[in-house]
Amino acid sequence: MRDLTKLEQAVIDKLLEGDHAVLTTLREQVGRARLTKRENTGVGFYCDIEVASEAPAVGGDFHLGDVQAEIPGLAHGAGFVLFVRGGRIKMLEGYTYDEPWPDRVRQFSLRYSDHSRKAELAKLGELA
Repeated sequence: MRDLTKLEQAVIDKLLEGDHAVLTTLREQVGRARLTKRENTGVGFYCDIEVASEAPAVGGDFHLGDVQAEIPGLAHGAGFVLFVRGGRIKMLEGYTYDEPWPDRVRQFSLRYSDHSRKAELAKLGELA
């Protein structure tokens, strides 16, 4: 998806990693999506995303949020949530744990909060 920062793209890629059919469809959506708005909140950001109407959809409304980042300057790191509405990716939210969001994020490392991803994939099982 064009216009995303390296961090935003890496987070979406990590959130959608895996063999599950819903994740596969959401990855297809990313290839047909564009950033429509980015809002900085002071402690994070919102990225509004529009998926092309011809892109395949999945069932329902849900979110994925098992990716966290270590970012220099943030003592407690950052978390992320990818919102899906009406079967289409709608928004990526990034947030700190009660710290100001850095002006620029040059370095980061990502990890899953649940290394097995059981909780996130269990949610998707209901949508397949």
